[in-house]
Amino acid sequence: MRRGEVASPSVDRNVPLKTLLRWSESLSAIARTGLGFTESLYEQERFEEILKVAADIRVEADEQSADPGYSDGLVQEWMDTVGRGVPGYVTPKVAVGAAVGNDQGELLLIKRADSGIWLYPTGWCDVGYSAAEVVVKEVEEETGILVEPVRLIAVLDGLRLGFTRVPLYSLLFYCRAVGGELTPHPLECSDVGWFTRDAMPSPLVGSERWGDHVFAAINGEHRDVLYDSVRQPLWRGAAQE
Repeated sequence: MRRGEVASPSVDRNVPLKTLLRWSESLSAIARTGLGFTESLYEQERFEEILKVAADIRVEADEQSADPGYSDGLVQEWMDTVGRGVPGYVTPKVAVGAAVGNDQGELLLIKRADSGIWLYPTGWCDVGYSAAEVVVKEVEEETGILVEPVRLIAVLDGLRLGFTRVPLYSLLFYCRAVGGELTPHPLECSDVGWFTRDAMPSPLVGSERWGDHVFAAINGEHRDVLYDSVRQPLWRGAAQE
């Protein structure tokens, strides 16, 4: 464009949902962490303004633009979580997943009662338990199956991959079924079952990312731990899986 020319109006572009969520949660985390460490009134005001921008982005992601109080409610919710010093440093939550295999080479999957999607058993990491202990507890609670954790096979960024709307790292363990009977948790699961690689249920979340790795473990193949690749540049680069 030559000097003096007026740029033509830009065309509206759709931004992927997981990108909007990443922008919103990242800005919110930066602002809340800053509020937890700063003593400057000026900086506090700036961080609170960043929270408002993050809330506006989240409004678009949640398609709540018709609700005038939604953005203000998000800002207040985030402000209520601000801590002082190290407790105020915002980090992703930690969850575990269990890729449970049986002697027939099948994978244990649950149908989540809240969303209707199929996935391997998952759960938040509880204080006082090791990650492997949480795996054993969650699988038994959700499915009735007793398991033995064998090894860690993946560390996944749930928000980046679109698995969740909450920033989290998921530690995925390959586990061996050692007993129990299929009994879906009445509140968390609407169905549970064993499935082969060529007969997976639908809708199934993320199997294009973890499917090959999980069934390789079930079939006795040892692979390196799967993790999300480093983008270049770190923030704006495209993901190379």
